[in-house]
Amino acid sequence: MVSQEQRRRQLAREKFLRQQQRHTEARRKSRVRNAVIASVLGVTLIGSLALYTTGVLKQDDDKTNAAAEVTPEAEETGKAPDPCEKPAAGEVEKQTWKKEPALSIDESAKYTMTLETTCGTIDVALNASAAPHTVNSFNFLANKGYFDHTKCHRLTTNGIYVLQCGDPTGTGTGGPGYTIPDENLKDASLKNNTYPAGTVAMANTGQKDSGGSQFFLVYEDSQLPPSYTPFGTVSDAGLKVLKKIADAGESTGAGDGAPNATVVIDKATVTAS
Repeated sequence: MVSQEQRRRQLAREKFLRQQQRHTEARRKSRVRNAVIASVLGVTLIGSLALYTTGVLKQDDDKTNAAAEVTPEAEETGKAPDPCEKPAAGEVEKQTWKKEPALSIDESAKYTMTLETTCGTIDVALNASAAPHTVNSFNFLANKGYFDHTKCHRLTTNGIYVLQCGDPTGTGTGGPGYTIPDENLKDASLKNNTYPAGTVAMANTGQKDSGGSQFFLVYEDSQLPPSYTPFGTVSDAGLKVLKKIADAGESTGAGDGAPNATVVIDKATVTAS
C-alpha cells in the first residue's frame, strides 16, 4: 500500500514534469513572438508569472548556448539566517566559446573538482571514464576561471533536493556558448529513476545533448528520469555543506527558488591524480 509520504513525493514529481513540459512550449512560443527584439539568451522573453513554474534542472533550449531558465529576484520574507560567509573579492569572467574543447583528459586518471564556496569546501570525485566529454569540459572551464565568483542560483527543497550552480550570470540563463553530449545515463547508481544523495549531474534543456556549464548537486535522494548526465560524487564533508545550505531554505517558501544562503563559488579547480 502506498504511504501518504510516497504519494506526496509522486505527486510532486508529476507536477514537476508537467511544469517542465508546459513551460518549454510557452518559452518556444514566446521566442517566436519576440524574435526581433530578443537577446541571444532570451532573458527578456520570460514573464514574471513563469519564473518559478519550471523544474530546476531544465534549461532554455537556445541552440547557441546551454542556458537554464531565469531565477528571479524573489521577495525575501521570513528568511532563515544566512549560514555562509561573504564572497571573496573578485568578479565573474563571462567567457564563451564557439565549440566544445577538444578532449585532452586522461580517461583512466582520477579527477577531483574542488569548489571553494562561501559555505564551505565541496569536493567532487569526477568519473572521467564514464563521462569523458563532461569531465573534460569542466576541466577546461575550471582552468579558465569560468566558475570563479559565480552564484549557485537555485535550490529545491520539495519533491527533488538539489542545488544548481554553474551559471556565470547568476540568473539561470548563462552557459559557455557550446553544448556537450549526454553521457552515462545508464549508470547503475540511477536505479529506480533515482539520483542518490551526493550525485553531481548536468542540467540541460530537455533536448538531447544540450548540457552546457550548469550542474546540480543532489543532497537527498531525488527521483528524476535518467536524462541528466551523472558525472561525479560529492564527498561526505561536501554533503554536510550542501545540507547546511538546504537547511537555510530558499527565497520563495514554495520549495523552488534562490537559496537563502549566500552560495558563491569563490574558486573552482579540477586536479588529476
